[in-house]
Amino acid sequence: MSKTRRSLIRNVVGTVVIAAILISCGGGDGQESSEAGGQASTIQDTTNVVASVTGLSGPESVRYDPDQDVYFVANFNGSNSDRDANGFISKIASDGTIQELQFMTGTEEAPMHVPRGMYITGDTLWAVDTDGVHGFNRMTGEQVTFVDFTSFEIGFLNDVVQGPDGALYVTDTFQPRLYKITNSIPTIVQDSLPYSPNGITISENGQHLILCPWNGVQTFRGWFPADSTLKELKTYSTGGNFDGVEIVNGNWVVSSQMDSTIKWGDETIIRTPGRPADIGIDTQRNHVAVPYIDLDRVDIWALPSE
Repeated sequence: MSKTRRSLIRNVVGTVVIAAILISCGGGDGQESSEAGGQASTIQDTTNVVASVTGLSGPESVRYDPDQDVYFVANFNGSNSDRDANGFISKIASDGTIQELQFMTGTEEAPMHVPRGMYITGDTLWAVDTDGVHGFNRMTGEQVTFVDFTSFEIGFLNDVVQGPDGALYVTDTFQPRLYKITNSIPTIVQDSLPYSPNGITISENGQHLILCPWNGVQTFRGWFPADSTLKELKTYSTGGNFDGVEIVNGNWVVSSQMDSTIKWGDETIIRTPGRPADIGIDTQRNHVAVPYIDLDRVDIWALPSE
């Protein structure tokens, strides 16, 4: 995208609804309603809706940048399988105000089609896409690198995290497979995983990676780079099609698309109005930002204090 076009879309302000948010579901999902600023209708009634961000286009993933106190939101802006070069990443203030709708957009040589999982290392925001992984300057929004995966038989590249060895690790949901990026060169480190991996994060002790299971599997596994082993970590009794996982104060925060819930440790704390995708954590305020692709919206919720 040209500098001229980028300047025209700066300072697009999204609608932020901080009060009287009606969260409802249709059919037989059994979800309840809540009002922002009050207690949310959850299993434990332990969290509040802080804000709801609209004006997005198929938001799939959120990553919080504590240095700038902003969220980055990856938008499909169309089908999750089209190579249409119109995907973008938004920059959103911690209160839910959209600072720049299309802050990151890719280049003509490496266009961004359908951005999903993101991770920050230094000044670079990494974003997974259809054909590889983009690297953007997180302050300016300019693309600085692109790691091309098209030499592989790609399924659906999904999420990215930095491992304890400093390398980037990328999940492939449809193969299923785990890749490693070292010095901008991707390799396969685990092929034919026992389940399709979706989201990925690093453990609290920083020694292994946590892989979210897709396809209805309820057992999370960990990848240990030190000895290239895969071990079972946790099994949930409810939920499935887990998309995002983060660790807050020693507790797992997990989004489950199968039953539209957010889990805190072993308990369900939020019933979401849509299928929750890849969540982001505001580490300064203990908030979780939850994107819903089909609703073109991100809700920001308060997490339990303990």
